[in-house]
Amino acid sequence: MKDARLRFVSLAIGLIALAIASLGAKAQEASDSFLSDLHNFRISNYMALDAYYRFSGTGDTDTLNEIVVGINTANDAMNSVSQSTADVLSGEQIEALNQEFDRFKSLMRDNINDVRNRGYPDLRLVSDMANQALTMNNMATELYTAARESSETDTSPRVEAARMAAVKMAQMMAKYSVRSNSAVTQTFQGSDTETSLDEQAREFDELLATVQQGPAQGELKSLLEDIGSKWQFIRGSYINYNEKNVGFVIDRYSKGILNSLATTIDLLQNPAS
Repeated sequence: MKDARLRFVSLAIGLIALAIASLGAKAQEASDSFLSDLHNFRISNYMALDAYYRFSGTGDTDTLNEIVVGINTANDAMNSVSQSTADVLSGEQIEALNQEFDRFKSLMRDNINDVRNRGYPDLRLVSDMANQALTMNNMATELYTAARESSETDTSPRVEAARMAAVKMAQMMAKYSVRSNSAVTQTFQGSDTETSLDEQAREFDELLATVQQGPAQGELKSLLEDIGSKWQFIRGSYINYNEKNVGFVIDRYSKGILNSLATTIDLLQNPAS
């Protein structure tokens, strides 16, 4: 009888431990997903801004579609953040970010309509949108840090550096588009308080160096080499802007770096996959 009771108690303890472990794994997974959504939110908005600056000079439909894709992707990420079960941020914090996003979308809509209806941008509205993008991104970054600390999510320094490098690259792309687009470059150089392009490029240097530290084999090794070679090809254009640089080449290589960084993050988070 005692043996049966001991076996029952042992089984019950085992089941409880298994349930706790399962809940912990689900909580960790929810936190990881939450951080990933916040990260994607930041990237997508800057990609939309980059596309707008190019659109303002050409009115091209394909470029307009890029804006739509960027905004829709950011919208999906924001919805995922709002519906998350991670419980690492308050409803008020998430709603505040959502309101900043609504302001950005409204300004984007107004700026697109200006180009479509008048054929050229209203520089005051463009400036308002750039400043709003920076305000929104700063808030998203603060919430990302708060969420990471609140959830005690254990992300590696290389993953964090890769995410920060991706955001930095997206910011640089948008700022470069301002300078290389004749429709806005004469009197508008981006948001009022954003770091200069050459400083951002040097910050990207440091972040990339952190990502490249540590073991890398197979696909990860190839990706890091690809990122490094692409960056060396366009780095000088970001450090020393020259009007003779071919903007679409810088844009293509920068997007290639962003795509490779996204895959790098996946591999670093799931090394066995």
